[in-house]
Amino acid sequence: MQKIAVLGLGKVGTLASELLHESGFSVTGFDAQAGANLPFETRTIDVSDAAALTAALTGFDAVLSCLPYFLNIGVANVAHELGLHYFDLTEDVPTTKAIMELAKTSKGLMAPQCGLAPGFVGIVGASLIEELDNCRSCRMRVGALPQNPTGLMGYSFNWSPEGVVNEYLNDCEVLEDGEIKWVSPMEWIEKIVIGGIELEAFTTSGGLGTMCDTYKDRVPNMDYKTMRYPGHVQLMNFFFHELLMRDRRKEAGEILVNAKPPVSDDIVYIHVAAEGELNGRTQRKEFVRGLKPIEIAGKERTAIAWTTASSVVAVIEMVREGTLPAQGFLKQEDVSLEAFLKTRNGARYNG
Repeated sequence: MQKIAVLGLGKVGTLASELLHESGFSVTGFDAQAGANLPFETRTIDVSDAAALTAALTGFDAVLSCLPYFLNIGVANVAHELGLHYFDLTEDVPTTKAIMELAKTSKGLMAPQCGLAPGFVGIVGASLIEELDNCRSCRMRVGALPQNPTGLMGYSFNWSPEGVVNEYLNDCEVLEDGEIKWVSPMEWIEKIVIGGIELEAFTTSGGLGTMCDTYKDRVPNMDYKTMRYPGHVQLMNFFFHELLMRDRRKEAGEILVNAKPPVSDDIVYIHVAAEGELNGRTQRKEFVRGLKPIEIAGKERTAIAWTTASSVVAVIEMVREGTLPAQGFLKQEDVSLEAFLKTRNGARYNG
């Protein structure tokens, strides 16, 4: 695997392309508008045109989609048709299930959900579960937040508004007492404190990826929640449900981004915990981080951009090195955390 096409040159897509280029891959970036002053080739494309996309991706070894979730199935179908490796960052459950079906007959590796959550947190969760003789619960929490919040909402949209609205409104898969269940989003609110900063966590869709199916007979309780500053979830429930914006998702995203635009000084909080027995005693294993912007290739990168881009590029590195399979469907929980952290890009998570 050498030639990689990256679709979508927003902050994450551009950074992922740069990291792939620095890691020795031959990268071509595709977007509706060609980028300027980038160290890799860029081309313009309308990704909704399947014929144009097929022609554009012919000759590549792999494609990484950094597009909004609703465009990924079309890209995955083209990758499957051409026999390419496929990677994306989606949190959308129906998209992932469609890609799982494609993977049954794929010539390359189909690897969705390679971002932060789903993605890295699943790798961490699986690692903590394996540290225990038996595990009774695994809880995964992630929050991408402004370091210096303002207003009642305490938030800035540094991530795709389509993705945020999607995960706030779609039902959430959990494991409860050994059963896979679907629960409402923006519920099960709990308090979490990281480094003296109080946060609230609540259910959102897609963060567990495929983990419920993987662990349904081994870990009776498992869930994923998004973390925000206190008071956020009450306002979001009011916005989406009392003001009926849940039925106007596109407009909802536009309103929220206009009100709370992206910031440079962000922070990504990660809190993963597994509980169970080890050597006959009840134990709790934790992985907790507060990750801030860092400089990469001479530029300051936001925390959400570098954590997401580094995660997917680390997985791509592992596929190239043969550490991961080259065909079929990749579950994030099958990625070794130890091997991940030894890659050029995964090592950034070591701090």
